[in-house]
Amino acid sequence: QASAGLFSSGLDAWWCDCTEPFEGDWKGAMKPEPEDRIALNCDEARRYLDPSLINAYSLVHSQGIYEGQRAETAAKRVLNLTRSAYAGQHRYATVTWSGDTAASWSMFKNQIPAATHFCVTGEPYWTYDIGAFFVRKKEQWFWSGEFESGCEDPEYREFYLRMFQCGAFLPMFRSHGTDFAREIWQFGQPGDVIYETLVRFIRLRYRLLPYFYSLAGQITHHGQYWLAPLGMIFPQDTIARDTRQAFMVGPSLLVWPITDPLQSLAGARQGVYLPSGCDWYDFWTGKKYNGGQWLEVAVSLETIPVFVRAGSILPLADEASVAASECTDDLSWAQLDVQIYPGQDVSFDLYEDEGDNYQYEAGVCAWTRLIWDDATRQLTVQTSGGFPGFVADKEIHLHII
Repeated sequence: QASAGLFSSGLDAWWCDCTEPFEGDWKGAMKPEPEDRIALNCDEARRYLDPSLINAYSLVHSQGIYEGQRAETAAKRVLNLTRSAYAGQHRYATVTWSGDTAASWSMFKNQIPAATHFCVTGEPYWTYDIGAFFVRKKEQWFWSGEFESGCEDPEYREFYLRMFQCGAFLPMFRSHGTDFAREIWQFGQPGDVIYETLVRFIRLRYRLLPYFYSLAGQITHHGQYWLAPLGMIFPQDTIARDTRQAFMVGPSLLVWPITDPLQSLAGARQGVYLPSGCDWYDFWTGKKYNGGQWLEVAVSLETIPVFVRAGSILPLADEASVAASECTDDLSWAQLDVQIYPGQDVSFDLYEDEGDNYQYEAGVCAWTRLIWDDATRQLTVQTSGGFPGFVADKEIHLHII
């Protein structure tokens, strides 16, 4: 059915949605107690399989999609968005999102530790519904969003913007939900601060794709990570270990989402902790700070706090290429803006392949190692491998922050 009805028509990716098979508790006006929810779902499951197998259902469901598509062709990679996961499921090319959330600031605040806790299990690809799935309230207990007017409500526009800004750094950048439309023109028009900020973060996402795609390549080839809690990267720092509201994106980027409305932030400032053991640079201004301290960062609608670890190399797509692109196929890596954040010797492995198919499993891919010598302030470029269409002689615009 999946092949004849969908894949044969040229489908690029799967969205298998609720890869948990039984939902006996999604009804009624009152949320059942935890023990009642367990009983409802287990009783539903017993009609078909042993309840002890419920949690593993998503794993074998994803396995069926993955192995089925791979048996048909090696020319198109499997990508499957799922609402549930089980240990090791990412080997079947899944991205898991946090389910049908209801729009509230407290929900958004909880998404950050949810993301990092999920990722430390070894599952690298997590995301959420930007703007939340349910926006307003209805009679069902789970349909409990707090913004009755949706996109017309300035408070919801701010809430959506903050989830959008954080979402630009997640493995899958995805706006989705019910109740109201989500296109950026629903949130204003050119010249409006929220509209222009949404556009800015879309372009930022495209600019960061060389860094992000390299993270994905390092996950596949070397078992690395995309998202991580601060304590995983800085285990010696007790404050970092206890920090729930920030995360690292790869080895370089520290992202501190704004999970409160602007009017509730005292003096429109956000407390940000910079882990010890290294210095940090403000991503937006380039200003350098010592690690191991709290900062009170001024915030506005236009930005969220993002810092870059000293001793980092950040490869970015050329701004002109991003401006001319309508999709990732248009984005050229022949020109790159490489930003160096001095502070120690460092290297970064830029990864490229054909963008689809499984030729990379046979070594048809390219690694460009960027090596920064902090004492001599020199960048060395070493390239290995290749694939059809690979541009080895890149034009690199070097920016030393």
